[in-house]
Amino acid sequence: MSTIRYPQDRDLRSLVRFCADKGMIWLDEHRMILMHAAAMSALRKELIDSLGIDQARRILTRMGYASGARDAELARKVRPGQRIEDAFVVGPQLHMLEGSVYVTPVALDMDVEGGTFYGEFLWDNSYEAEAHVGEYGHTEHPVCWMQIGYASGFTSAFMGRFILFREVECAATGQNQCRIVGKPVEEWPDAAEEASYYEADSILAHMLELRGQVDALRASLEHGQQPPNLIGSSSGFRHAYSLIDKAAATHVTVLLLGETGVGKERFARALHDMSRRAAAPFVAVNCAALPHELIESELFGVEKGAFTGAHASRAGKFERADGGTLFLDEVGELPLPAQAKLLRVLQEGEIERLGDERVRKINVRLVAATNVDLQAAVKAGHFRSDLFYRLNVYPVRIPPLRERIADIQPLVEAMVQRFSALHDKRVAGITDKALRALKSYAWPGNIRELENIIERGIILTPQNDWIEIEHLFTEPQDFGAVQHTINDAGSLADAECIREALCRQIMTSGLGLDDLEEALIQHAVRESNGNLSGAARLLRITRPQLNYRLKKKEAAD
Repeated sequence: MSTIRYPQDRDLRSLVRFCADKGMIWLDEHRMILMHAAAMSALRKELIDSLGIDQARRILTRMGYASGARDAELARKVRPGQRIEDAFVVGPQLHMLEGSVYVTPVALDMDVEGGTFYGEFLWDNSYEAEAHVGEYGHTEHPVCWMQIGYASGFTSAFMGRFILFREVECAATGQNQCRIVGKPVEEWPDAAEEASYYEADSILAHMLELRGQVDALRASLEHGQQPPNLIGSSSGFRHAYSLIDKAAATHVTVLLLGETGVGKERFARALHDMSRRAAAPFVAVNCAALPHELIESELFGVEKGAFTGAHASRAGKFERADGGTLFLDEVGELPLPAQAKLLRVLQEGEIERLGDERVRKINVRLVAATNVDLQAAVKAGHFRSDLFYRLNVYPVRIPPLRERIADIQPLVEAMVQRFSALHDKRVAGITDKALRALKSYAWPGNIRELENIIERGIILTPQNDWIEIEHLFTEPQDFGAVQHTINDAGSLADAECIREALCRQIMTSGLGLDDLEEALIQHAVRESNGNLSGAARLLRITRPQLNYRLKKKEAAD
């Protein structure tokens, strides 16, 4: 395999020219158009709804193939005399430059004269996957048809033979990114099925089949609705949900594992709601929030006179959950005496109230949760080994939010709707840039932190306006980190070239340094509608620094 690296794409950026006075955009000698991704998404939806999945896929695949083949014409022209790999990666670099996807090479082995080829690439930020999920939700099959057509078209034209790329992983199916693999068509064992999408076909010949295809699509999208309090389609989420679904029909004790804020109580409630105990009580207890001296009475109940202050008999959480489900959150925080009593309940199915000799039979489904390593706690002597083995019969790990990137958008949409109703606030939605920032953030607090940030965004966003990054990340350190993560390298031309050209224009304009500073400040204030904090952000300075410059100007006047 060849060493894969991207050369500087300054040569490709220089090919892009905007001719606004003639209404044209050029990539070398090829006319391009700049259009909204939302418009492409609408066209894509129209094709699917009108023609069905197969015909829509065929059309979009052939569109992508034609685009890729046209870009291949530039590859050798732009980088003559360079390594064949450097010429080939013009395709992925142009694909990124044209705004379709971010391409990371994994493997590349090619011999143009010998006709051999193998390529593997990762895709991030696929607009086509985002468009499909936005319209239809997550699906079972890859959907980046136009982009896979582009990869096949570019490589086939470059190699002089049909190279078929397939999408083996897709972000629309819940993966964190897409993965594509390409090789000569005859090396794919089932190539005929995929290759058919690159062939011209009569739409009229299939009109009688379309209604059935659309009905089947709708049925598949409506199939398998999960509980409304659980939102997610990523592979990690689906695995955890599958385990919960299988456990629901049984009486097995379930141990939910995961970091703080991943939604363990929501999974516990979903397990209860899907079980035959759904009509009985669901009782949740946070063991970490109870004083140690009160834990036993809270869990197992207390008889009148059992201790000073026990003026009446009281049922504990186990009795209140009889017939239903008891959720013990942060079970690793239980003191050792309470652990011993909990073990007896699990083994015998009976409890004794504090200060009582009477044994009470109970029928409770126990769901425990923890964010600590119970095995390590056992070794340290903080947790009973026999209780650990009793709880660990059916462990379910809930992945952190940073491993569930595909779930962020549906979670955000649900939270925006919920908090808008809670605070009687109508917002237009969340901007693409803000959503991208949310997907780039590390989420140490997981879903709980996401809820807090979205609620803050709803409160700070003006009525009927869009939620922007500034409304979500108000702390300077968080805002700066997110901006650094999502900012692109620059515009079409090299940033240094732009800076030099701008400096030449300023110097030839006759504008002095003080006048330039004043003009920039005034422009930033106008752009932010008089909001000085917003103006400071535009100028990349702090609010106190802006205040200093304004006062300095007033004093000079």
